[in-house]
Amino acid sequence: MKIDHMECMIADAGWRTFSFLKMSTACGITGWSEYNEDFGSKGLSDVIRALSPLVIGADPRASEAIVARLHVGTRQARGGLNQQAIAAIENALLDIRGKEAGKPVHALFGGPIRDRIPVYWSHFGTYRVSGRSTQFFRPIADYEALGRHAEEVKAAGFRCLKTNIFPWKDGAFSQYAPGFGRAAGWPELNWDNALLGDLTRELMTIRDAVGPEMGIMLDTNIHFKTEGFLRVAAAVEPIGLTWLEIDTHDPPSLAMIRGRAPCPIASCETLHGRRDFKPYLEQYAMDVAIVDVPWNGLGESIKIASMCDAYEVNCAPHNFYGHLCSFISAHFCATIPNFRIMEIDIDSCPWRDEFVTNLPTFENGCFVVPTAAGWGTDINEAAVRARPPKS
Repeated sequence: MKIDHMECMIADAGWRTFSFLKMSTACGITGWSEYNEDFGSKGLSDVIRALSPLVIGADPRASEAIVARLHVGTRQARGGLNQQAIAAIENALLDIRGKEAGKPVHALFGGPIRDRIPVYWSHFGTYRVSGRSTQFFRPIADYEALGRHAEEVKAAGFRCLKTNIFPWKDGAFSQYAPGFGRAAGWPELNWDNALLGDLTRELMTIRDAVGPEMGIMLDTNIHFKTEGFLRVAAAVEPIGLTWLEIDTHDPPSLAMIRGRAPCPIASCETLHGRRDFKPYLEQYAMDVAIVDVPWNGLGESIKIASMCDAYEVNCAPHNFYGHLCSFISAHFCATIPNFRIMEIDIDSCPWRDEFVTNLPTFENGCFVVPTAAGWGTDINEAAVRARPPKS
């Protein structure tokens, strides 16, 4: 068996794009992976194409050897887009390996440990507040509407949700995102009491709507410096968060925040590879390690999880992508022993279902682990090609 062709495909997904790698073999087996070319990864398709000469002609069943060769070829500029390209290639290889063996990918790694994956509703309210999805979903205009939406999420069977910070000004919500350069406060990333007051009211509205048992998470991304993260942690103590999510690239600072925070700390979704996770684990900087499987590749992600397990740290996948990424992340969750909960975006463009041949199955707030060969779903090429990205 030899790989004879690789092709990148990009589809319009409303306020974003979904990107897919198709890997073809001479024997007719096709492997698929989904990767993310939005949100800081522009040019990733070009990197995948540039690495393809190291892959084409190889036997996909030797996926570890191919990945090792790709790392050697990119070692002088490891991480970043190179790692994300390697991950996309590795995940397509694993799909081929599973299909060739007639088994789901998790079986290649000794799984599954579990056949139901608890999930949480991610970006609760975020796309509706930011205006990105108002053409698809009812916007959230006030605190009453925010509470009603939280009730809807609970009624849908979800036992946990994650939200972001929504300042209230001039009678309307907005999304707080200075760390992404999309709001006032960049590049200083300072906090103030008015912002903390709005945040407390937002979270209390959600808590009152869903009751004391449902989990609530807050993702603060990279929107503060250490001082601000500490102030946020103190402000949200009455909410009883399942976790406070923080992105910072200074492990000792995160460890200090964890030591003072009244709730668990989750972090590391922006990291690439075991070497990036190592100093965070050595500093005991987080309670939950968030691993981006499309960025790291399933094989590397499982190795990261094994490291985390030695430090008594559970893992959760970073998964705010399309359906194929959800299938890939589910194989990760099914395989590792130290699993916490799986992220999933529900608010999305309504045509994303067209892009896959099998849709995810949910039961009682859980993602049902696929049992078909490979990832358990393939990409509908015709649907992807019918929705080219907007220029």
